[in-house]
Amino acid sequence: MAKSNYTEDNIRSLDWKEHIRTRPGMYIGKLGDGSAFDDGIYVLLKEVMDNSIDEFMMGEGSRIDINVKDGVVSIRDFGRGIPLGKVVEVVSKMNTGGKYDSEAFKKSIGLNGVGTKAVNALSINFKVTAFRDGQSKTAEFSKGELVKESRLTAAPGEKNGTYVEFRPDDTIFKKYHYVHEYIDRMVWNYAFLNTGLTLSLNGQLYKSDNGLKDLLEKNITGEIIYPIIHLRGEDIELAITHSNEHYSEEYYSYVNGQYTTQGGTHLAAFREAVVKTVREFYKKEFEPSDVRKSIVSAIAIKVQEPVFESQTKTKLGSNEIAPGGQSIRGFIGDFIKQQLDNYLHKNPDVAKFIEAKILANERERKELSGIQKLARERAKKSSLHNKKLRDCRVHLDDPKDPRRLETTLFICEGDSASGSITKTRDVNTQAVFSLKGKPLNCFGLGKKVVYENEEFNLLQAALNIEEGLDDLRYNNVVIATDADVDGMHIRLLLLTFFLQFFPELVKSNHVKILTTPLFRVRNKKETAYCYSDEERKAAIAKLGPKPEITRFKGLGEISPDEFKHFIGKDIRLEPVLIDQRSSIHELLSYYMGKNTMERQEFIIENLKVEKDVEEELVK
Repeated sequence: MAKSNYTEDNIRSLDWKEHIRTRPGMYIGKLGDGSAFDDGIYVLLKEVMDNSIDEFMMGEGSRIDINVKDGVVSIRDFGRGIPLGKVVEVVSKMNTGGKYDSEAFKKSIGLNGVGTKAVNALSINFKVTAFRDGQSKTAEFSKGELVKESRLTAAPGEKNGTYVEFRPDDTIFKKYHYVHEYIDRMVWNYAFLNTGLTLSLNGQLYKSDNGLKDLLEKNITGEIIYPIIHLRGEDIELAITHSNEHYSEEYYSYVNGQYTTQGGTHLAAFREAVVKTVREFYKKEFEPSDVRKSIVSAIAIKVQEPVFESQTKTKLGSNEIAPGGQSIRGFIGDFIKQQLDNYLHKNPDVAKFIEAKILANERERKELSGIQKLARERAKKSSLHNKKLRDCRVHLDDPKDPRRLETTLFICEGDSASGSITKTRDVNTQAVFSLKGKPLNCFGLGKKVVYENEEFNLLQAALNIEEGLDDLRYNNVVIATDADVDGMHIRLLLLTFFLQFFPELVKSNHVKILTTPLFRVRNKKETAYCYSDEERKAAIAKLGPKPEITRFKGLGEISPDEFKHFIGKDIRLEPVLIDQRSSIHELLSYYMGKNTMERQEFIIENLKVEKDVEEELVK
């Protein structure tokens, strides 16, 4: 094999913007197109928002205005404003920013001075204006390159603060779009964590007076067993309750206002401290799983100089409150031991409800133990030669593999659909689970059905979610069914299974729907795949008279050669989103319960016969 020369000419030094644009994943995680809540375009928005939130946390400015329209984001805060002489440097020079001065920003979210620079470098247009004491300074960039700057007298009455406007570069974030529900959730989180702050998103106001208590009330979809326990202290806030509709644990954890979706040191300490305090209060050695089952809780702490495990700050890694200070575990443990214990002594009715719930969890666990043991043995045996799961090499719980966020499990109906996907998938990151016909409608059934039904048990084992999401093996759980009535029914049956027994899987935005083309329109020179009737009509107009039109009625009709276009880099995934105002139980009861009058009336009012559909397609 010929040796390649390795000389000084092979060494390249990239400037700050080239490095960010060449390796964007290092700064903002995955790119995506906006269909997932953790896609890069939301990280860009969050990076700018975090700077405005830091101003509020320092006691400057009680309002932030956000506008998102046609792919352009603008954020105006009313803090101190960037010092006018440093506007260009703060958004375009690495290792420059106020966050390095711990006196100016004591417990801020962003610490490395990178966030806004990443937004600048990854935007086709980026504009920043600082307002200070009647003066303003504006700098405009494109892909990190300064286009122009100007210093002016501010308009009369213009308040101090900073205005940032950007449009993500669509050569990096291909075909991106903002999903309002994701931004709505992000803004609500900022409101819950910053009482006294008013936020405006496209004119809609967001404000919270009761912090994490409001957060739980907005996010809990079922009935709670006892009133939310709300505890506050310096640099820490907790909200705790148990729900009747949850079979597992559900947590919302935050550090310095950052939503740590993967938890970390603070969440582990919280879970341990709750069990320890409850055991000591009741003087009984309850099983930790019995104490925490069905718990719905939120924890927010403020830490000086936190250490996160990545630039996107989704998991706290540090274990110190301050250099040389008390550990996070000790800080949280002491607070819960004192405050939760005091609360239970002062509220004996709540204490009785909690004890009754723990004992009920204990009884159910013992009833299920025999079934679980048999089911696990069966799953272990079948996993050695299980034809249902065609696994991939990389998994979400592989902490060091950068491809872990790409991991996907396709859940397919029948052998033909799973066969097409299996032949064209990426064997490193894409796995396939094949269903045999329609799964059981499990609405209203107990947790034991997960173990008694072989298909559900194998699916649970494939995902590894029996004990929660900590060891989930795939970041994307994709339901891939035909675009017909049977396919829709199977989709609903699977969603019923997830929502009833593993709602946090859906709430954490792991569950998605694979969208595949409904039509193929082609002539001898060109082929167009159409996902809607509007796209079909546009393709016919573009390709000229009498093109060949194929209607795909099932995934099995799409050849493997064609399927590779639909599960590769251009994959279209629709997120499964739950309206926070809706009860999961009510949703499932309406769609999957007995045939209610409400559902009958809806069907009658919206019924279309085949002739009507055909006439619409011809138009």
